[in-house]
Amino acid sequence: MVKVSFNSALGQKDVKKDVETLLPEEDKDAEAALPVRHQSRAWCWCMCLGLALMLSGVVVGGVYLYHYYIPEEQVFVCGVAYREQDLMIQEEEEVEVELPNQYHLRQLEERVQVLEKEQVELINIPVPDFDNGDPADIVHDFQRRLTAYLDLSLNKCYVIPLNTSIVMPPRDLVELLVNIKDGTYLPQSYLVHEEMIVTERLEHVDQLGYFIYNLCRGKDTFKLQRRDRILGMQKREALNCHKIRHFENKFVVETVICEP
Repeated sequence: MVKVSFNSALGQKDVKKDVETLLPEEDKDAEAALPVRHQSRAWCWCMCLGLALMLSGVVVGGVYLYHYYIPEEQVFVCGVAYREQDLMIQEEEEVEVELPNQYHLRQLEERVQVLEKEQVELINIPVPDFDNGDPADIVHDFQRRLTAYLDLSLNKCYVIPLNTSIVMPPRDLVELLVNIKDGTYLPQSYLVHEEMIVTERLEHVDQLGYFIYNLCRGKDTFKLQRRDRILGMQKREALNCHKIRHFENKFVVETVICEP
């Protein structure tokens, strides 16, 4: 008999070689894949972090732009009762007096928007319930010290220096409107008249500031002057006039705008 035997060391080596021939490529690929996975994860984290920073920058920038460019506004809707004329009643006897029709109370309604930071008052007057007045938009710009009237019936704009003796500053006007709304103050029911005359046409409204430019852009715009300051102008001269009644103080103002 012939005895056949194998060297155990050689057998083990052959087995190891067979195993190594089956597994090393997968192992190497797995080892090579690990750095790639780490790099891809790091890239994803960097991208997410970058997007988060970009979004936070957009949010912060949007909040800044909102507060910087969009003005903080206070809006009031006002209704004021006033008399066409004042009455002088002597208090000799306590009697009830019935007022004539021409002294019946009128009701003026308007929408007031006050921008304290910009020192601007924006007033909108709707179509009055009576015929004695035109609907209008008004801008009082305290920084440029100008007032602009847009007569909505004529679609014409008129600009004049701001009259601070009639128009209250924004902060004082807000305080007055708040007191009226709360019922702690009732405005005086009388009417103040002022007369304006158209003097010349204005071509460059863009030089009058943002708010007046926004009001008068694309419209015929004219410069006004108070009638009592024009030399040689007689009260009885026949003129083409329009009235705008508005409220921006403790009384109602009737602005009469006339064209010669």
